Amino acid sequence: MSDDFPDTTTLRPQELEAVYAINRAVAKAEDIDTALDEIIQIVRPVFIFDNVILYLKKDRGLEPAYARVIGRGRSAEADLAWGENIASDVFRDDDKQVLMEKLENWENNRLNYRLLLGLPLTSEKGKIGALVFGRFGGPVYSPDQLNLAEFIAAHITQLVIKQQLVEQIANLEAERRLQQLQDNFIATISHELCTPLGFIKGYATTLLREDANWDAATRREFLTIIDEESDRLRELIDNLLDSSRLQAGTLQMRFQTVHLDEMLKEFVIRILSRFQNLRVYLNPCEKAIVRADPSRIVQVFDNLVENAVKYAPESPIFISLVVADGSAQILFKDQGPGIAAEHLEHLFKRFYRVPDANREVHGTGLGLYICREIIRAHKGEIHAKSDLGKGVEFHITLPLEGVTHEE
Repeated sequence: MSDDFPDTTTLRPQELEAVYAINRAVAKAEDIDTALDEIIQIVRPVFIFDNVILYLKKDRGLEPAYARVIGRGRSAEADLAWGENIASDVFRDDDKQVLMEKLENWENNRLNYRLLLGLPLTSEKGKIGALVFGRFGGPVYSPDQLNLAEFIAAHITQLVIKQQLVEQIANLEAERRLQQLQDNFIATISHELCTPLGFIKGYATTLLREDANWDAATRREFLTIIDEESDRLRELIDNLLDSSRLQAGTLQMRFQTVHLDEMLKEFVIRILSRFQNLRVYLNPCEKAIVRADPSRIVQVFDNLVENAVKYAPESPIFISLVVADGSAQILFKDQGPGIAAEHLEHLFKRFYRVPDANREVHGTGLGLYICREIIRAHKGEIHAKSDLGKGVEFHITLPLEGVTHEE
């Protein structure tokens, strides 16, 4: 059935009204299944059928995309014939077909007297599928009913084409967004790599100048900058490698029994020695034993603290650990500027950076993505909560050792 419409002069008034109603349903459709449900309700009073199946082209064959049982046969829905063969035939021949099947005991069992009507769905670009109507126990399809069925198939063809266009646009938009993310990532990575390399090269070249005589304090200052920028460069490369391995599923985890409460206490001591002006408050922790890779869990904690230091530099950080529902529940909270609600769902995506965040802060958009993937590898979850002006909360849950959570 092409998407060219048959002559409407052959339709009776009630049928013509139904065709116009179908046209309106197609025009306003946002979801193909909802639109097909509406079309079935419109068609049923003027065109008798007991089941209907829409097959769409996929790869080299047809796959059912929609099926409904309307009349006879509801009680035996699982055992009904769904017209795969006639769908393949009309798709191949690009012409409608009627198939009559009289199975054993058909005189006493209407479900064994089957009348299948198959109609091809064809657009300007070629075949896209087939539509099959089924009747059980008759009556046979009259020429007028076949003509009406062609109208129905033509409108469903339009509906499918519209849905495919919507999906193509969505895919193109997703590809565009991905390309934009990749372009932004390349620009960011170039900047992030060049900045420490620039410092290292600049200060190393300065120290090597033969026409300058640097005192010990200046030499130490320059060497300290080179050391710090080398660490920053190593961290960036490690993040890139971790991100790539996590995405490929090849990052190795060395699981062992971990006392999470003790780990957090040691982590806070180390963080305070690293950031001497940072205020970190660790609430009394409940005892929590988990199976984890301690270095990777600490990597997550490091990332969350570093984020707070970057984006909420004057804020204290509050950390707590409680045990509930078979899980260790960890909270990292700051009192910084917060994050707008529309960005929270994207926060853990690869390369994502909040557009309104301080652009003087360096970052690749990989840190929180790495956190999420590490926590997921531990069968846990991580999510963020925030209100503008009220800081950010990161909630982590990890299953306790010996507790299995359903995926």
